[in-house]
Amino acid sequence: MKLTFYKYQGTGNDFIMIDNRTLFFPKNDTKLVAFLCNRKFGIGADGLILLENHEKYDFKMVYYNSDGNESSMCGNGGRSLVAFAKQLEVINNEAEFEAIDGYHYASIDENNIVSLQMIDVDSIKIEPNYTFLNTGSPHHIQLVDDLKKVNVKDEGAKIRYSELYGNAGSNINFVSQVTNDTFSVRTYERGVEDETLSCGTGVTAVALAMYANHKTDSNKVKLNVEGGELAVSFNEKNGSFSDVFLIGPAKFVFRGEIEI
Repeated sequence: MKLTFYKYQGTGNDFIMIDNRTLFFPKNDTKLVAFLCNRKFGIGADGLILLENHEKYDFKMVYYNSDGNESSMCGNGGRSLVAFAKQLEVINNEAEFEAIDGYHYASIDENNIVSLQMIDVDSIKIEPNYTFLNTGSPHHIQLVDDLKKVNVKDEGAKIRYSELYGNAGSNINFVSQVTNDTFSVRTYERGVEDETLSCGTGVTAVALAMYANHKTDSNKVKLNVEGGELAVSFNEKNGSFSDVFLIGPAKFVFRGEIEI
């Protein structure tokens, strides 16, 4: 079978997009998904996303990590899917869709800057050396002195596979502060099992964690990632965060076909 696919990237976090509104894609074939995401033998991507019809909203998002397994929410993937939906003329400038963590609203402007509403967060675990929270995916946040010198793959794997998070694991974010409202972030992503150029749920978690730890008093935080710049805005009341938006570019890379 010849498969038509689209490649998108959001600040270097890249995804294979497939229009699965006819439900033709073999969704349980983890080996196929892993092959397509393989950078040596397949197309190459951090993840694969299916766009499907939804009875109530504009579409449904089905997300797979590059290891072939369906995974928790991916923020940059969600933003990229909104741009893909616009390209397919499923939406115009606004979208409502369902992902694995529930309902999402998003808007996209003429420059393909996508603002994606993330889930509300009402629980943040603050420890002396790290902070943990779930922004649709679980995230460990750790401040470091010299972000450039951190071996993200090795150090991230140690924490991800430690007894702290058990079999489920966690995404691991290393953070350094630049200004009152700006932070630099490098992320080890579970499922990819390596550093990625950007992680949307990760920078969202960092922004909320830095506010909760009184490292910033701004409710719009800028995040520098290896693949570019993102922003996160939110409202906070009594330790709970609502109206959380992940904001940044989502770009079409190319369209192609592959025999599967």
